[in-house]
Amino acid sequence: MFLGLALLAGAVEAGVGYPDTVFRIVGHPVTWLGRLIGWADARWNSEQDSPVEQRSQGIALVIALLAISVFAGVLIAQFFHSFLPSFLALVPVAIVASSLLAQRSLYDHVDAVAAALDQSLDRGRQAVSAIVGRDTAELNESSVCRAAIESLAESFSDGVVAPMFWLAVGGLSGGIAYKAINTADSMIGHKTERYIDFGWAAARTDDVLNWLPARLSVLWLVLAAVVVPGASPWRALTVAWRDARLHDSPNAGWPEAAMAGALGVRLMGPRSYDGVPVNHPWMGDGRVFIRIGDIRTALQLYRVACGLQLGTLAILLGLTFLG
Repeated sequence: MFLGLALLAGAVEAGVGYPDTVFRIVGHPVTWLGRLIGWADARWNSEQDSPVEQRSQGIALVIALLAISVFAGVLIAQFFHSFLPSFLALVPVAIVASSLLAQRSLYDHVDAVAAALDQSLDRGRQAVSAIVGRDTAELNESSVCRAAIESLAESFSDGVVAPMFWLAVGGLSGGIAYKAINTADSMIGHKTERYIDFGWAAARTDDVLNWLPARLSVLWLVLAAVVVPGASPWRALTVAWRDARLHDSPNAGWPEAAMAGALGVRLMGPRSYDGVPVNHPWMGDGRVFIRIGDIRTALQLYRVACGLQLGTLAILLGLTFLG
């Protein structure tokens, strides 16, 4: 286990995030991975190939991403450990690992939606369009709030809980491997004619890697609801258990349903993508109309849940020393 690495990486990212200066100079691991996946998509995913060939090439891409991730993680860790004592080498490795987390940036993006809505509906629509894929031009205030809260809940699982979990289990290599697969899923794991076969392996592997973290995210949100005023831990648990399976994803529905229950609102529901209406069922049985205050309560839940995760890592790390 790599509890110390995960804890320090989480603390660093929560404190400073990913500096804009560093992003402008060298980019971000997700952008590097995205370029690699985009190159593979252009070279290996041909419309002239049969479905079997496309699926085989997609499997090869997943294997290559995992191998590259493991190699890169080991190489980076060994580099710092080669000239620093182990306890000091942990610091630069954790700084690198912190780039795989999105605690601070997720909070900032969702908080920006609430701040924009305070000014005008148009600004709120513009702000939420940066974090969701649905059509936003015609959303009313309640729908903008719903989109922001759904993004917060889903990204809490795959942008915070999952990478932290895989850092703790597999070290820097585990964290990079998770991020590589998650990025591949977001780019090619779609059920479209082009990607239904080529992206199959990326989508299925992402489902496997997110299975436990998605359910852990429910635990953190339920516990956070115990201390956040106006939130209900019991509703969070019962709605998650009842409605999570209504989501198309085997994992995304868990944190979204828990958030819906904790806030006493309904999430998901009808929306449109590229002008095509999609009639998703509702998760939760609370209010349909969602207010800006609900975004801020959701952000409180999110901050407490992130703190609970870091606190649990600290306790587990302490227990290893006592043992």
